[in-house]
Amino acid sequence: MSVENITKDFQDLYNSGKELLEKGVHPVMNTAREMAFKSFLEGGIPTKKVEDYKYTDLSKLFEKDYNVVLRYHKQDVDLNDVFKCDVPDLDTYLVLTTNGWYYLRNNDLSELPAGVIVCSLQEASLKYPEIVEKHYGKYCISDKAVVDLNTAFAQDGVFVYVPNNVVLDKTIQIVNIMRAKDDVMSFQRNLIVIGDNAQAKIMSCDHSLSDVNFLANNVTEIAVGDNAIFDYYQLQSQTLKSSQINSVFINQQRASNVLTHTVTLYGGLVRNNIYAKLDGEGCENNTFGVYLTDKDQHVDNFTFIDHASPKCTSNEHFKGVLDDDSVAAFTGRITVRPDAQQTEAFQNNNNLLLTDRAKMYSKPQLVIDADDVKCSHGATVGQIDEDALFYLRARGIGEAEARMMMMFAFSNEIIGKIRIEPIKDRIAELVEKRLRGEISQCANCVLQCNK
Repeated sequence: MSVENITKDFQDLYNSGKELLEKGVHPVMNTAREMAFKSFLEGGIPTKKVEDYKYTDLSKLFEKDYNVVLRYHKQDVDLNDVFKCDVPDLDTYLVLTTNGWYYLRNNDLSELPAGVIVCSLQEASLKYPEIVEKHYGKYCISDKAVVDLNTAFAQDGVFVYVPNNVVLDKTIQIVNIMRAKDDVMSFQRNLIVIGDNAQAKIMSCDHSLSDVNFLANNVTEIAVGDNAIFDYYQLQSQTLKSSQINSVFINQQRASNVLTHTVTLYGGLVRNNIYAKLDGEGCENNTFGVYLTDKDQHVDNFTFIDHASPKCTSNEHFKGVLDDDSVAAFTGRITVRPDAQQTEAFQNNNNLLLTDRAKMYSKPQLVIDADDVKCSHGATVGQIDEDALFYLRARGIGEAEARMMMMFAFSNEIIGKIRIEPIKDRIAELVEKRLRGEISQCANCVLQCNK
């Protein structure tokens, strides 16, 4: 199917479903919706001819005949009973979404600290319009076509608001569940607002329960206030039939500290877009990721760190282990604007290929328009060090176990950046299982499915 035909199908869907799309949300979302769809029609789905999508052909994803859910569908089971967290000593505020919609039977969140709001984006647009209007659509600075499509069809997702000076004692755990009898495409939109001097941690887990084709085009906007500290963890463990385009936009104000950590354990085609704008003096941003691929998986990580203010620091490090016929790509772009003097920005991408058939494309980039900076970037693509492998085998360790130990040590440097000990330990365990070949489908996640 041509890009023109895909665009035409979306135009027909938008026109026929417009009444449902606009129902139950604040006009600010519908105004943005109308503008975004006009913009999408001008650009269409990006192909490999678009530089930022040089290594990922999205048109193949959109060729399938998906159902698009334009209204909330009740599930035939209580998902709170289906999912139980097995992470020892991890106490969280649990929030579930289904096919891009906030699950209406979420457990009671009344224990949240005073002033903290966690609810559906649809509900927030009506109850807290001043917050939504201030932030909705304000930080999506790039990747127009994909974001425009999400904005045009987005109706719901998760809304999190942490007021000034509030320290959230527990992690907010968002579990995004894809579950249906037929192929589904979803457009989840999340908005997270962290106030001045506030502290919060959010973990987002993507999980599919049905053996059908899923395509999720998710957008998350995050506003982080002055002196705030915020962690955002993403764990992606789905089936080979589940694909996602995951775009995260972060705006940091003065002296804020943000850590993002993306762990891709399994999935079909996964495209992660991570954008961070350091929009106030003295910000610190840490962007980490690890991806493990086999079979014919395709994982593409695209990052853009925008140093817009002086005296800011960014650290970025992604590592990948590729097996079989899998393909991965990393494009990291750091921009230092003319006024962003005394910037420190560091970027690195390291990859381990386990077969001659696996392919890795790495493209680190620096665009520096200031002169008082410390910046570096680098990338490596290689195979297991045979000398180190011989060293381990000479000490009585079998070849398979020695290889696994080296792969785990390689990826564990990134896992060690996680600042929540129970989650770090659990993800380390999952990565080890993945490297041993024990995770080859969606049955393993931070949350366990008792199907």
